[in-house]
Amino acid sequence: MRILSALLLLTILSACSSNKKTQQAKINAAYDARTEAQRNQANRPPATRTDDGQRTSIATQSDARPATTQAPAPVKAADGAAIGTGPAMSTKGGEWVVTSIKGKFLAIDTSNVRVYMDLTAKTPAGEAIMNPADFVEHFLIAYVMYPDYNNRERLGYGTVPLTTQNVGRDGDHLTLTFDIKRPKGATSAVLLTEITETNSGTKARNDLSLRFNAPKLSDRFTLFSKNSNQPQLRNYVNVGDTVILRDVSGISKTLYGVRYRHDFDAASSPMNTSPRPASKSLSVDSSLSITTNQPFVLPREGLYYFVEDTTDASGIGLVVADKRFPKLTRPEKLIKPVLYMSTSSEIGELNQAQDTKKAFDRYWLSMMSGNEDVARKTLKAYFDRVEEANRLFTTYKEGWKTDKGMIYIVLGAPDRVQRNREREVWVYNRRANVSEVNFTFTKKPNQFVEDHYELVRYIEYQPIWYPIVEAWRTGAIRE
Repeated sequence: MRILSALLLLTILSACSSNKKTQQAKINAAYDARTEAQRNQANRPPATRTDDGQRTSIATQSDARPATTQAPAPVKAADGAAIGTGPAMSTKGGEWVVTSIKGKFLAIDTSNVRVYMDLTAKTPAGEAIMNPADFVEHFLIAYVMYPDYNNRERLGYGTVPLTTQNVGRDGDHLTLTFDIKRPKGATSAVLLTEITETNSGTKARNDLSLRFNAPKLSDRFTLFSKNSNQPQLRNYVNVGDTVILRDVSGISKTLYGVRYRHDFDAASSPMNTSPRPASKSLSVDSSLSITTNQPFVLPREGLYYFVEDTTDASGIGLVVADKRFPKLTRPEKLIKPVLYMSTSSEIGELNQAQDTKKAFDRYWLSMMSGNEDVARKTLKAYFDRVEEANRLFTTYKEGWKTDKGMIYIVLGAPDRVQRNREREVWVYNRRANVSEVNFTFTKKPNQFVEDHYELVRYIEYQPIWYPIVEAWRTGAIRE
C-alpha cells in the first residue's frame, strides 16, 4: 500500500514560456489531427462529459494555453517533508526509509484518543520491512499538536516509545498504535507525527485532525476485519466479507443501515469547467441493522450507510465491491476506466460491443499498432494505477472514478503534496515540457466519508493533459 505525501506549503501553478506555448500548440494540433483521422470524423466538435455520465472526448480540443492559474495557498504547519493520507511520492535508496503513512483516530473518552497508523517502510536493499522489530530498531517517533493548520502555537508534544507491543504487522504493512491525551481546554487539534530514521535523520510526517468531543459516529467507530485488532483504514470491503464496526471500549450499539444500488459517474475532464450538475437523491434499495463490536456480512455489492439515528447528518459509508476489488478483472468493468485516455466514439464502441473482451483487446492493439508486447505492458501499467487508485481513493464510489483517482491514473503519484484543512495541492514537476503544474482538490462535505475532495478544473490544463494521454495511447508509458 502506498500513500500520498502531504506538506503544508505555498503553491502556484507555474507559467509556461511563449516558446513552450508554440511548441505545445503544435503537439496538441498534431494530436488532434491524428485522433480525428482515426475516427474519420474531421471537424466534429468535442463532446463534453458531465457528472450525469455524458462522455468527454479527451482528444479533440485545440486550445493550447499553459496552466498559469494561481491556486490558493495552504498554510504550513511545520517545516520539512511530510507524508499524509495517500501514496508516497518516492523512496530514497541505500537507507531505511518510511514510504507511506496513513492515520485514523478513535475516541477513548472525552480526554483521550487512540491513534492508529498503517505504515510501509523499506530497508537499504529496497525490500519492504515486515518485521516489527526491524522498524523499532531503526526509527524514532515524536509528535506535536497545534490548534489548527493556521496556528503554530503548540498545544502539546512528546515522543512515542516504540516496542513490539505497539508496532505490529497486518498483511502487507506495519501498524502503529498509541494514545494521545487531550490538551487542556482543547476540543480539537492537528496532530503532526514525525518518524525519524535513527542513522540518516530522514524524516516522514503525517498530519491528522483530532476531535476530542467525538461528535461524529466515525470518531468513535470504524471498520475492522474479523480477525484483526487494527482498523482497516479504507472505505471499502469485498462482498461476503465478515467485518466489524468497532470502538475502543467494545460498546454494543445498534446501528441502522441502508443500501444504495447506484452506479456513480466517473470524474469529468480536468478541463471541464462547466458547472457541476445538481446532486441527485439516491434511492434506498434495502435496509438493515447491525450491532457494533459484533461481526456481520454484507452479501451484495453497493454503497452501504450506517447511522446511530435516522435523522443524523453523517454516518459511516462503505462501498461493498466484488471479490477481486481493488483489482478489476471482468471485461465489462475493465472497459470503463479507459475513458480517461479514450475518445467518446471509442468508449461508445466498447460499451456497445457484443463481445466485450474481444473489443477490449482490439482497442489496445489498435492503439499500439498491433504490437502485442507493447499493448500488454501498457495495459498492465494502466490497470496497476487503476488498482492503486481504488485502494487509495475509494470514498463513496470506486477510487478510479474520483477526481484524485483520475489524476493519479493518468499522471501517476505527485512529486509532492501540500495540504491544509480545506484543500490538497498535488505538485508535478517536469511533465509535458512544463517545469511544474499543480492540481488543487478542495474538501467538500459528504455524509458518507470524511475525505471527499473535488478537483478545481481549468481549461489551461489542456497542454499538460493531452501529451500525457497521447503517451498512454502510443505505449510510451509502460510502468
